[in-house]
Amino acid sequence: MDLNINEIIEGSFQIIGGNFANAGEASMQMKSKLMEIGVHEAIVRRAAIATFEAEMNVIIYAAAGRLHYYISPDKITIKIDDMGPGIENIELAMQEGYSTAPDWVREMGWGAGMGLPNMKKNSDEFKIDSVVGEGTTIQMIINFS
Repeated sequence: MDLNINEIIEGSFQIIGGNFANAGEASMQMKSKLMEIGVHEAIVRRAAIATFEAEMNVIIYAAAGRLHYYISPDKITIKIDDMGPGIENIELAMQEGYSTAPDWVREMGWGAGMGLPNMKKNSDEFKIDSVVGEGTTIQMIINFS
């Protein structure tokens, strides 16, 4: 793949918990940047899905968070840090369909328990660290080849 990139491209977004009006803003801007530099459509789609799921988790569960991405010639690294409740049981949270989303979130059509599994499925490398009462950090890497 011949990308139009000579140096690392970075982006950063502040995500506010409960702000559903701006849901998807970070993933859309990142997607536009990836398309602009010529990343293959299938890889752009994976990165957008993983990023959107991360954004939604911050909006649903945390007071606030920050999403950073780093685009290099061979991959994109996406890192999300939040100031949320943390995840008590990561193994359980990684199971498709497991959700701790409140009823009001489910009534909006979110909180089906697919966020973390979709992030992992769409990443080549996935790492999650969480401390109950402090927050969660997720790092995803998607290779361009």
